[in-house]
Amino acid sequence: MSINYKTRYASGPDAVKQYDTTQLRKEFLIENLFEADTLNLVYSHYDRFITGGVIPASKTIELEAIDPLKAPYFLERRELGIINIGDTGSVIVDGTEYVLDHKEALYVGQGNKKVAFSSKSSGTPAKFYLNSTPAHKAYPIKKIGKSDVEVIELGAPETANARTLRKYIVNSVVDVCQLQMGMTTIKPGSSWNTMPAHVHDRRMEVYFYFEVPEGQSVCHFMGQPQETRHIWMQNDQAVISPPWSIHSGSGTSNYSFIWGMAGENLDYGDMDVCKINELK
Repeated sequence: MSINYKTRYASGPDAVKQYDTTQLRKEFLIENLFEADTLNLVYSHYDRFITGGVIPASKTIELEAIDPLKAPYFLERRELGIINIGDTGSVIVDGTEYVLDHKEALYVGQGNKKVAFSSKSSGTPAKFYLNSTPAHKAYPIKKIGKSDVEVIELGAPETANARTLRKYIVNSVVDVCQLQMGMTTIKPGSSWNTMPAHVHDRRMEVYFYFEVPEGQSVCHFMGQPQETRHIWMQNDQAVISPPWSIHSGSGTSNYSFIWGMAGENLDYGDMDVCKINELK
């Protein structure tokens, strides 16, 4: 079996206030998502969100049901979002092949029984980043190319947060139950993402940091607005953000990150903004 998975249980804000660096990283940081020919998954009890990564280098890797799902196949009661951050590869869903180039995405709805991943070239393999959430309805599979995404320019160089946000899997682009995914790229000379910070009690979120240059890092901020904590992140690492927590980061260089959300609300703009000068 080429699948590894871990389970993360939910932690309340009062408990997190007492965590030291080691405990904070253990609960929220996802360090090792990608390794050749292995599918790595983390099952979080925040909205039953699954984060995963797979590099199908020398063989096709199938997405099998893991034990916590108690299901005959992975998508029996789930939906799936996939973004390829590597070279060209394919996602095969119940015998139909969907070719994904670099930074293209695929939405796969509930009820599809067999999902597998392959690369066009073993020398330059695909690199699939996955998010999955519970689903209440089966929606059609849809490929989202670069021209299909919604693009928003945010921030400014003067506040070191100039960035381009691309909405891939959101309800204005594709029919979904609750999963939302997109990508934000920080422009050269800027460092902050999602600043001003915000919380949304109706949704949790996972940030996946990538395109972090060698020797550079991103400092990810979390916690309640008046009780913040930080985790130093490296390239190709993800971090779980609870509904009660801010999620914001600043890098020692520019970088990109993929955001994934789950919860009861599909309104992207539904957030409670935290005033910068009131963060503690």
